[in-house]
Amino acid sequence: MSLWPGKKSTGQPDAPPAFKRDVGADLEIDVTAATTLEFQITLAPQPGAQVTESLEFRCKGRAVEAEELIGEHGTRIHRFDAPEGTVTASYRATILGRTDPAEVRDIDMSTYLRPSRYAEADKFFGFAATEFGEYADSATLLEKVSSWVGTRLMYVPGSSDPIDGAADTLLAGSGVCRDYAHLVIALLRAVNVPARMVAVYAPGCDPMDFHAVAEAFVDGVWRVVDPTCLAPRQSMVRIATGRDAADTAFLDNHKGSINLRYMEIRAVVDGDLPRDSVHDLAVLN
Repeated sequence: MSLWPGKKSTGQPDAPPAFKRDVGADLEIDVTAATTLEFQITLAPQPGAQVTESLEFRCKGRAVEAEELIGEHGTRIHRFDAPEGTVTASYRATILGRTDPAEVRDIDMSTYLRPSRYAEADKFFGFAATEFGEYADSATLLEKVSSWVGTRLMYVPGSSDPIDGAADTLLAGSGVCRDYAHLVIALLRAVNVPARMVAVYAPGCDPMDFHAVAEAFVDGVWRVVDPTCLAPRQSMVRIATGRDAADTAFLDNHKGSINLRYMEIRAVVDGDLPRDSVHDLAVLN
Protein backbone atom coordinates (compact mmCIF):
# COMPACT_ATOMS: atom_id res chain seq x y z
CA MET A 1 0.00 0.00 0.00
CA SER A 2 1.37 3.39 -0.90
CA LEU A 3 -0.09 5.87 0.52
CA TRP A 4 1.46 31.17 -13.29
CA PRO A 5 3.41 37.23 -15.64
CA GLY A 6 7.17 37.93 -16.41
CA LYS A 7 10.27 37.12 -18.45
CA LYS A 8 12.22 33.90 -18.22
CA SER A 9 14.62 33.81 -15.32
CA THR A 10 17.74 31.82 -14.49
CA GLY A 11 15.88 29.92 -11.80
CA GLN A 12 17.38 31.83 -8.85
CA PRO A 13 14.88 32.19 -6.00
CA ASP A 14 13.41 35.59 -5.22
CA ALA A 15 14.44 35.30 -1.59
CA PRO A 16 17.07 36.73 0.80
CA PRO A 17 20.44 34.96 1.20
CA ALA A 18 19.46 33.75 4.69
CA PHE A 19 16.20 32.21 3.43
CA LYS A 20 14.76 30.14 6.28
CA ARG A 21 12.14 27.40 6.02
CA ASP A 22 10.56 25.31 8.77
CA VAL A 23 8.89 22.04 7.79
CA GLY A 24 7.50 19.03 9.55
CA ALA A 25 5.00 16.19 9.63
CA ASP A 26 2.96 14.36 12.27
CA LEU A 27 1.34 11.03 11.38
CA GLU A 28 -0.70 8.50 13.33
CA ILE A 29 -1.14 5.02 11.86
CA ASP A 30 -3.42 2.25 13.10
CA VAL A 31 -1.67 -1.07 12.47
CA THR A 32 -4.44 -3.69 12.28
CA ALA A 33 -2.14 -6.57 11.33
CA ALA A 34 1.60 -6.72 11.99
CA THR A 35 3.56 -5.11 9.18
CA THR A 36 6.77 -3.46 8.07
CA LEU A 37 6.47 0.31 7.69
CA GLU A 38 8.58 2.54 5.47
CA PHE A 39 8.45 6.33 5.78
CA GLN A 40 9.78 8.94 3.35
CA ILE A 41 9.12 12.13 5.31
CA THR A 42 12.63 13.41 6.04
CA LEU A 43 14.52 15.84 3.84
CA ALA A 44 16.92 14.59 1.23
CA PRO A 45 20.45 15.99 1.66
CA GLN A 46 20.54 19.77 1.16
CA PRO A 47 24.14 20.53 0.05
CA GLY A 48 24.96 24.20 0.51
CA ALA A 49 22.24 24.78 3.11
CA GLN A 50 22.28 24.41 6.90
CA VAL A 51 19.76 21.85 8.21
CA THR A 52 18.73 20.97 11.75
CA GLU A 53 16.17 18.21 12.22
CA SER A 54 14.54 15.79 14.64
CA LEU A 55 12.71 12.52 13.94
CA GLU A 56 10.79 10.29 16.33
CA PHE A 57 8.78 7.11 15.86
CA ARG A 58 6.62 5.53 18.58
CA CYS A 59 4.79 2.22 18.64
CA LYS A 60 2.09 1.89 21.29
CA GLY A 61 3.71 4.80 23.11
CA ARG A 62 7.23 3.40 23.11
CA ALA A 63 10.10 4.88 21.11
CA VAL A 64 11.16 2.87 18.05
CA GLU A 65 14.59 2.89 16.43
CA ALA A 66 14.13 2.89 12.65
CA GLU A 67 16.66 1.65 10.12
CA GLU A 68 17.65 4.38 7.65
CA LEU A 69 18.06 3.31 4.02
CA ILE A 70 19.54 5.70 1.47
CA GLY A 71 17.89 5.50 -1.93
CA GLU A 72 18.25 7.26 -5.26
CA HIS A 73 19.31 10.92 -5.12
CA GLY A 74 19.80 10.71 -1.36
CA THR A 75 16.18 9.83 -0.61
CA ARG A 76 15.99 8.64 3.01
CA ILE A 77 13.71 5.73 3.89
CA HIS A 78 13.07 4.90 7.55
CA ARG A 79 11.92 1.33 8.09
CA PHE A 80 10.86 -0.78 11.06
CA ASP A 81 8.58 -3.71 11.95
CA ALA A 82 5.37 -2.74 13.71
CA PRO A 83 2.98 -5.02 15.65
CA GLU A 84 -0.73 -4.30 15.96
CA GLY A 85 -1.42 -0.99 17.63
CA THR A 86 -0.88 2.73 17.14
CA VAL A 87 2.27 4.07 15.48
CA THR A 88 3.15 7.76 15.48
CA ALA A 89 5.79 9.63 13.49
CA SER A 90 6.98 13.16 14.20
CA TYR A 91 9.49 15.09 12.08
CA ARG A 92 10.78 18.67 12.29
CA ALA A 93 13.42 20.40 10.17
CA THR A 94 14.76 23.92 9.70
CA ILE A 95 16.58 24.80 6.47
CA LEU A 96 18.70 27.94 6.45
CA GLY A 97 19.93 29.13 3.05
CA ARG A 98 19.62 27.64 -0.40
CA THR A 99 20.67 24.19 -1.44
CA ASP A 100 22.84 23.57 -4.49
CA PRO A 101 21.19 22.52 -7.78
CA ALA A 102 20.42 18.82 -8.11
CA GLU A 103 23.21 16.60 -9.39
CA VAL A 104 23.02 15.61 -13.06
CA ARG A 105 24.02 12.00 -13.78
CA ASP A 106 24.41 10.27 -17.14
CA ILE A 107 22.14 7.41 -16.04
CA ASP A 108 19.30 9.89 -15.40
CA MET A 109 19.18 10.68 -19.11
CA SER A 110 18.15 7.07 -19.66
CA THR A 111 16.08 6.29 -16.55
CA TYR A 112 13.85 9.34 -16.82
CA LEU A 113 13.01 8.89 -20.48
CA ARG A 114 11.54 5.43 -19.90
CA PRO A 115 7.85 4.73 -19.26
CA SER A 116 7.09 3.95 -15.61
CA ARG A 117 4.22 2.62 -13.52
CA TYR A 118 2.28 5.92 -13.21
CA ALA A 119 3.88 7.92 -16.04
CA GLU A 120 3.22 5.69 -19.03
CA ALA A 121 5.06 7.73 -21.67
CA ASP A 122 4.70 5.00 -24.29
CA LYS A 123 0.93 5.56 -24.30
CA PHE A 124 1.45 9.24 -25.23
CA PHE A 125 3.92 9.16 -28.13
CA GLY A 126 1.36 9.91 -30.86
CA PHE A 127 -0.71 12.29 -28.75
CA ALA A 128 2.32 14.29 -27.56
CA ALA A 129 3.74 14.51 -31.09
CA THR A 130 0.44 15.97 -32.30
CA GLU A 131 0.09 18.46 -29.44
CA PHE A 132 3.72 19.55 -28.98
CA GLY A 133 5.62 18.34 -32.05
CA GLU A 134 6.07 21.87 -33.45
CA TYR A 135 8.29 22.89 -30.51
CA ALA A 136 11.95 21.93 -30.76
CA ASP A 137 13.80 23.19 -27.66
CA SER A 138 13.28 21.66 -24.25
CA ALA A 139 12.62 24.98 -22.44
CA THR A 140 9.69 25.74 -24.73
CA LEU A 141 8.41 22.19 -24.43
CA LEU A 142 8.53 22.45 -20.64
CA GLU A 143 6.49 25.66 -20.64
CA LYS A 144 3.96 24.40 -23.20
CA VAL A 145 3.42 21.02 -21.54
CA SER A 146 3.10 22.50 -18.06
CA SER A 147 0.66 25.19 -19.24
CA TRP A 148 -1.36 22.61 -21.18
CA VAL A 149 -1.72 20.32 -18.19
CA GLY A 150 -2.47 23.20 -15.83
CA THR A 151 -5.35 24.42 -17.99
CA ARG A 152 -6.61 20.98 -19.07
CA LEU A 153 -7.04 19.52 -15.59
CA MET A 154 -9.17 20.58 -12.64
CA TYR A 155 -7.72 20.24 -9.13
CA VAL A 156 -10.28 18.17 -7.22
CA PRO A 157 -9.23 16.56 -3.91
CA GLY A 158 -10.34 12.94 -3.70
CA SER A 159 -11.07 12.68 -7.42
CA SER A 160 -8.41 10.08 -8.19
CA ASP A 161 -7.40 6.65 -6.93
CA PRO A 162 -3.91 5.72 -5.71
CA ILE A 163 -3.52 3.37 -8.69
CA ASP A 164 -4.40 6.00 -11.34
CA GLY A 165 -1.68 6.78 -13.88
CA ALA A 166 -1.21 9.63 -16.36
CA ALA A 167 -3.56 8.07 -18.92
CA ASP A 168 -6.33 7.78 -16.33
CA THR A 169 -5.78 11.42 -15.33
CA LEU A 170 -5.99 12.65 -18.91
CA LEU A 171 -9.28 10.82 -19.43
CA ALA A 172 -10.72 11.98 -16.11
CA GLY A 173 -9.72 15.62 -16.62
CA SER A 174 -9.12 16.10 -12.90
CA GLY A 175 -6.84 15.04 -10.09
CA VAL A 176 -4.52 16.16 -7.34
CA CYS A 177 -0.86 17.19 -7.37
CA ARG A 178 0.57 13.73 -8.05
CA ASP A 179 -1.82 13.31 -11.01
CA TYR A 180 -0.77 16.66 -12.50
CA ALA A 181 2.88 15.71 -12.06
CA HIS A 182 2.43 12.26 -13.61
CA LEU A 183 0.77 13.72 -16.72
CA VAL A 184 3.52 16.35 -17.14
CA ILE A 185 6.19 13.69 -16.73
CA ALA A 186 4.60 11.28 -19.20
CA LEU A 187 4.13 13.99 -21.86
CA LEU A 188 7.67 15.32 -21.47
CA ARG A 189 9.20 11.87 -21.75
CA ALA A 190 7.05 11.26 -24.83
CA VAL A 191 8.73 14.27 -26.52
CA ASN A 192 12.18 13.14 -25.41
CA VAL A 193 12.66 15.42 -22.38
CA PRO A 194 13.85 13.49 -19.29
CA ALA A 195 11.41 14.05 -16.44
CA ARG A 196 10.88 12.72 -12.94
CA MET A 197 8.76 13.18 -9.81
CA VAL A 198 9.79 14.94 -6.62
CA ALA A 199 7.97 14.85 -3.30
CA VAL A 200 8.43 18.16 -1.46
CA TYR A 201 7.50 20.23 1.53
CA ALA A 202 5.86 23.29 -0.03
CA PRO A 203 5.49 26.47 2.06
CA GLY A 204 2.44 28.37 0.88
CA CYS A 205 0.67 25.25 -0.40
CA ASP A 206 -3.10 25.42 0.02
CA PRO A 207 -4.40 22.97 1.05
CA MET A 208 -1.28 22.12 3.05
CA ASP A 209 -0.09 18.57 2.42
CA PHE A 210 2.86 16.62 1.15
CA HIS A 211 3.22 18.01 -2.38
CA ALA A 212 4.29 16.39 -5.64
CA VAL A 213 5.95 18.24 -8.53
CA ALA A 214 7.85 17.35 -11.69
CA GLU A 215 11.47 17.99 -12.59
CA ALA A 216 12.61 18.15 -16.22
CA PHE A 217 16.13 18.20 -17.63
CA VAL A 218 16.29 21.54 -19.48
CA ASP A 219 19.44 23.37 -20.65
CA GLY A 220 21.67 21.12 -18.58
CA VAL A 221 19.79 21.63 -15.30
CA TRP A 222 16.95 19.89 -13.46
CA ARG A 223 14.09 22.42 -13.61
CA VAL A 224 11.08 22.14 -11.30
CA VAL A 225 7.59 22.58 -12.70
CA ASP A 226 4.29 22.63 -10.82
CA PRO A 227 1.22 22.88 -13.07
CA THR A 228 -1.07 23.12 -10.01
CA CYS A 229 0.48 26.51 -9.05
CA LEU A 230 -0.40 25.74 -5.44
CA ALA A 231 2.87 27.08 -4.00
CA PRO A 232 5.94 29.07 -5.13
CA ARG A 233 8.50 26.65 -6.45
CA GLN A 234 11.41 28.62 -4.93
CA SER A 235 10.24 27.78 -1.41
CA MET A 236 9.91 24.01 -1.90
CA VAL A 237 12.23 21.54 -0.19
CA ARG A 238 13.09 18.11 -1.61
CA ILE A 239 12.05 14.96 0.23
CA ALA A 240 12.21 12.14 -2.33
CA THR A 241 13.00 11.85 -6.05
CA GLY A 242 12.10 9.06 -8.45
CA ARG A 243 10.35 7.81 -11.56
CA ASP A 244 6.85 8.48 -10.21
CA ALA A 245 4.76 8.08 -7.04
CA ALA A 246 5.87 4.46 -6.68
CA ASP A 247 9.30 5.82 -5.67
CA THR A 248 8.20 8.85 -3.64
CA ALA A 249 5.25 7.78 -1.43
CA PHE A 250 5.48 9.19 2.10
CA LEU A 251 4.31 5.86 3.59
CA ASP A 252 4.51 2.23 2.45
CA ASN A 253 3.78 -1.02 4.21
CA HIS A 254 4.79 -4.55 3.33
CA LYS A 255 2.41 -7.33 4.46
CA GLY A 256 -0.09 -6.77 7.24
CA SER A 257 -2.65 -3.96 7.20
CA ILE A 258 -2.71 -0.29 8.20
CA ASN A 259 -5.03 2.73 8.31
CA LEU A 260 -3.79 6.31 8.30
CA ARG A 261 -5.71 7.94 11.14
CA TYR A 262 -4.21 11.41 11.22
CA MET A 263 -1.71 13.52 9.31
CA GLU A 264 -0.65 17.14 9.70
CA ILE A 265 1.99 18.80 7.52
CA ARG A 266 3.74 22.08 8.31
CA ALA A 267 5.80 24.13 5.84
CA VAL A 268 6.45 27.85 6.33
CA VAL A 269 9.05 30.46 5.42
CA ASP A 270 10.50 33.14 7.67
CA GLY A 271 9.04 36.30 6.12
CA ASP A 272 7.22 36.66 2.82
CA LEU A 273 6.88 33.83 0.34
CA PRO A 274 8.99 34.13 -2.82
CA ARG A 275 7.30 35.43 -5.95
CA ASP A 276 6.81 32.92 -8.74
CA SER A 277 5.75 33.10 -12.37
CA VAL A 278 4.65 30.32 -14.68
CA HIS A 279 6.92 31.81 -17.35
CA ASP A 280 10.07 31.43 -15.26
CA LEU A 281 12.52 28.56 -15.21
CA ALA A 282 13.11 27.47 -11.62
CA VAL A 283 15.14 24.95 -9.66
CA LEU A 284 14.56 23.38 -6.27
CA ASN A 285 16.78 25.19 -3.81
